[in-house]
This record gives sequence, structure tokens and C-alpha cells, in this order.
Amino acid sequence: MSGHKIAMLAMCDRNSNNILHLAGRLAPFHKLNLVPGAALQMQRELQWFKEVEKFVIPRHKELPNNKDEFPSMVFTKEHKKLVEEGEKWMKDTAYSCTIAAALIATIVFAAVITVPGGTNGTNGVPVFSKANAFIVFIISDAISLFTSTMSLLMFLSILTSRYAESDFLYVLPKRLIIGLVTLFMSITTMILAFSSTLYLVFGNNKEWALIPVAALACLPITSFVSLQFPLLVDLISSTYGPGIFGKQSDRLFY
Repeated sequence: MSGHKIAMLAMCDRNSNNILHLAGRLAPFHKLNLVPGAALQMQRELQWFKEVEKFVIPRHKELPNNKDEFPSMVFTKEHKKLVEEGEKWMKDTAYSCTIAAALIATIVFAAVITVPGGTNGTNGVPVFSKANAFIVFIISDAISLFTSTMSLLMFLSILTSRYAESDFLYVLPKRLIIGLVTLFMSITTMILAFSSTLYLVFGNNKEWALIPVAALACLPITSFVSLQFPLLVDLISSTYGPGIFGKQSDRLFY
């Protein structure tokens, strides 16, 4: 908009609403529905409001309209319902993932205590301690335990969050991203630990046994990726992507 944007930013409508008042209003449904989930929709609304706020004359940020409403008050009033829907969406997602993370942590913790093949009765050393598959099992099980615990903590922090408007911009999406990534890592390493145990106990060091075990191990991993990966991509692109605003143009605005 070049120099003409200065005039646009200083203008007000008949109700003394400046451009930041207008940016604080709720977007139409066909614009909101471009982003999946109420939490990401709230994040997009905050990005829009914060971007317009960068160019507004400083004194206009605290300039009331005819109803004595500041731009921030307009934003809060217009997005009250969307904040409630975003909180519900975020809590439902976090609660479902919390159950999965807790189950994985319980399983892998029990697995490392009852190692495959048992232990030597004299010194307590695992029977298959020198096998390569056993090393894969121990490493995978440890990674699964640590990542599932990290995921559980992230989802619990989402459930106990204060859910202020500003939290939807970076805090809550970042926690959900970390939780989903660590949950995916814990599921993958858990399946890897279980597959190595199958090969160790029942494969009898036969190479052909790796083929059906690997094929079966890919099923739950592929299912999780197909169901949750699109959400993870949307979260990352919306939070850390280039944003909804392209390069500013120097073309004159008339």
C-alpha cells in the first residue's frame, strides 16, 4: 500500500472504530474454516490482530470508539466463544493423548523389569545380554519410556493451563507439538522394542523372521501417522511457518 497505508491506518468509521477495532472482530465462518480446530482458528485470529497492531499509530491502540471500547476489548468480546471452543478442543485432544502416553509408559516400564528370556539365576545378568536384538530392545525401551513421560508431562500441562487469549498464539500450540512428536517417538520405539523381543525369543536368529515382524510393526506406526500427522503439520506450519502475510508490496494503493 506504500505511503497510502498511513492514511488508511489513521482513518475511523462513523462509530469511531479504527483499523485495529475492525481487526479485533471475529472473522467470517468461511475464513475461520480454512484452519482445522478451534484452537488453531484462535491462533490465526491472534496472528491477524498482532500483525495489524504493528502498523497502527501507537495512540490508536488505546483509542476508544463510541461505545468506549478499546481494540483489545473488542477482540476479547468477539472471540469469547471461540476461546471456549478452543479450550475444549485442546483439552479433549490432550486428554486422549494423555491416556495413550500413560499406557505406553506403564508398558515399557514393566518390560524393562521383566526382560525377555529372564535373567541368570547366579548373577542376575539377562540371558540374552550379548545378543544384538537385546541391545536394540533395551535402547528402544529406554527411549520409549523417556519420550512417553515427556509427552505425558506436556499433555498434563495443557490440561492445567490457564487458557488466556495470548496462550493460543505460541504457548499451547508449542506444547501440543512437543507432546505429539514425543508420543509418536514413544509409539515407534515401543513397537521396535516389541519387535526385537519377538525376534529374540521366537525368531531363533533366523533372518527371514524379520520380514513378517517388520511388516506387522509398520501397521500401528502407519495408522498413527495417517491419523495424527496432518494435525501435526497444521500445528507446525501455523506456529512456525511463514504465516498468513506475504511479502509487503511497494505498489501504490488507490
